[in-house]
Amino acid sequence: MKYANLALLVLLPIAWFAPLLRAALLPIFGMDEISVITGLQSLWGTDPGLALLVTFLAIFAPFAKILGLALIHFGLLSPKTLPTLQILGKLAMAEVFLLALYIVIAKGAGYVTIETAWGLYLFTACIAASIFIAHKTETS
Repeated sequence: MKYANLALLVLLPIAWFAPLLRAALLPIFGMDEISVITGLQSLWGTDPGLALLVTFLAIFAPFAKILGLALIHFGLLSPKTLPTLQILGKLAMAEVFLLALYIVIAKGAGYVTIETAWGLYLFTACIAASIFIAHKTETS
């Protein structure tokens, strides 16, 4: 489990820059790819409060949880901190970011075409794997 968790330390940042979806006002104008990072950049320009919340939930909470689990796996952090890491895991909800992203898209367009991209699957898999690894760490 500890090596799977370490892999998440590499995969999660890749998922932040990977395209989550492609969106266009009309399909004939071409599709813009939206990643976690580009979505956050857009949010910072329109709603800094929501951007701060989403930055914490989509970036800091999952990465802190994965780092904490790695420290537990290598004996550098007490397993007593696992409940706190579980709380971080609950805060690290990809849906919160996606909901905020859809709000930004919906604010600016009436006729939007949206296609999912491979980054959405990678980001979702990273969050799901983190939850699974935390569960296995707790039971072992």
